[in-house]
Amino acid sequence: MGAPIRRLVLDILKPLRGPSIIDVAREIAGIKGIEGVNLTVKEIDVETITLSMTIEGENIDFNAVKDKLDLLGCVIHSIDQVVAGSRIVEEPDYVEE
Repeated sequence: MGAPIRRLVLDILKPLRGPSIIDVAREIAGIKGIEGVNLTVKEIDVETITLSMTIEGENIDFNAVKDKLDLLGCVIHSIDQVVAGSRIVEEPDYVEE
């Protein structure tokens, strides 16, 4: 097994009907190895809500997250960021000249 995953940023599609984003956040935060979840609404359509989900923890189990999202009726549209290793490395700010 490789280095632990410490942060995941996912683009999620959630049905408009079904669990609230509060319930989704609580369910994901309850997974072993996850310390915090941030859900941000990006867009609301007729039938779906597009969410940005940031998950942080000591050892995030991606498959457990995916399985829980499936149970909640959510779909992972894309994986936008993964941070792995012994610490979280922030993306550097580049200054254009």
